[in-house]
Amino acid sequence: MPVTPVNVWEGFGLQKAKAAIEGITQIFVDLGIPAQAVKVVVHEVPKSQGGIGGQPASEWGVGGPPAGEPAWAQGAGVRGPAAGAEQI
Repeated sequence: MPVTPVNVWEGFGLQKAKAAIEGITQIFVDLGIPAQAVKVVVHEVPKSQGGIGGQPASEWGVGGPPAGEPAWAQGAGVRGPAAGAEQI
């Protein structure tokens, strides 16, 4: 039985968590695993409890990471695969 933890910043919200749970479950179903056997646990992490590049996320402000952060650190929410990522 797969157990998939998903860590997101606080404020991710119920609708996005539901979409993540449904989407991740579907990936395993497509691999032949029954949906009832898939567990997805969404953890909302307070921004004071993590960071990128040595800077706490709580210091990023409303707009996200500070200027100059890599593209993957910009923005928030559910995204599709990265450009050039192998599709399975």
